[in-house]
Amino acid sequence: MDSRRAAPQLGIVASLLVVVLLVVPYLIVADSAAISSYYGAGTPTPWAAGLMALAGIIIFAAGLKDRTDPETAAGAGVGLGFVVFLISLLWAVTVPAEVPLQLATDDPLAGPLTTGVVLEYHRWALAAVSVLVPVAGGWYARALRLI
Repeated sequence: MDSRRAAPQLGIVASLLVVVLLVVPYLIVADSAAISSYYGAGTPTPWAAGLMALAGIIIFAAGLKDRTDPETAAGAGVGLGFVVFLISLLWAVTVPAEVPLQLATDDPLAGPLTTGVVLEYHRWALAAVSVLVPVAGGWYARALRLI
């Protein structure tokens, strides 16, 4: 396995997953105003992490395709990834536990993956996935023998 290619590919996938996870509540909850209050309930907004993750996709792809200096892309991936993780974690910690549960409009016969369950763990899933972005940047820097 070529770590010089696999690490930025992981960074691209991790950044895409952060953006996809930010869109998930819009797919499962009908009231977009309620989702806005969910995203606004924490201290930082997770949309800042999503914006940084979009930039991370560009950075990792540029390093992968040698459109920018790979060392620069790896360093930017580490720094940007850390910011994505920090914002996601701060938001997950500061959202009150009852806010995602208020959005749940579940049918009790719907099964184990109801809207309430998904939203209850959504913020923690976002924080967990966002840690992959700086990990990929660090792996990329290690593959380039920068650390």
